[in-house]
Amino acid sequence: MLTLLGIPGALRAASTNRLLLAEARRAFGDAAYSEADLRLPLFDEDLEIEQGFPESAIRLHGQIKAADAIVIATPEYNKALPGVLKNALDWVSRIPGAAWRDKPVAILSAADGRAGGERSQYSLRLCLTPFRPRLISGPEVLVAQSRSAFEADGHLLDDRYRKGLAELMSILRSEAARGRTD
Repeated sequence: MLTLLGIPGALRAASTNRLLLAEARRAFGDAAYSEADLRLPLFDEDLEIEQGFPESAIRLHGQIKAADAIVIATPEYNKALPGVLKNALDWVSRIPGAAWRDKPVAILSAADGRAGGERSQYSLRLCLTPFRPRLISGPEVLVAQSRSAFEADGHLLDDRYRKGLAELMSILRSEAARGRTD
């Protein structure tokens, strides 16, 4: 069975990006799923030197390393990825073992604006580049006006979003399966 790691870029339990991750999980299909917790201390090299890597950062690194595929759902905060997501990338980058290397990764976003988090996706892609994952380039899933984009049961209302998400998760699944045979 494939393993899928979901990384929510928002801490809020009821965020639309958590709803989008749940939709992505359903679209991905049968898999062992886990979700990352980005409640990490702020990256501080003095903290790292004095106390070592925080257990929460080590756990996240291990989740990334163990996953066959990763899906990240990011909101857009002030035209970029959220600080908690960047902070998590910073901590994981410090831990030896290149957790992201060659890992298939899909990026999604849900945002209140009309572009659906386009800039947050761009900035996240830029931040992931040094880690050399296998970023899935598309289709882009950018859920605009996200507070009104989901039904009461958490499913996406717009067929266009559902189709794009289904295609993206199908590609991610294929990449994950291919990675297991390489």
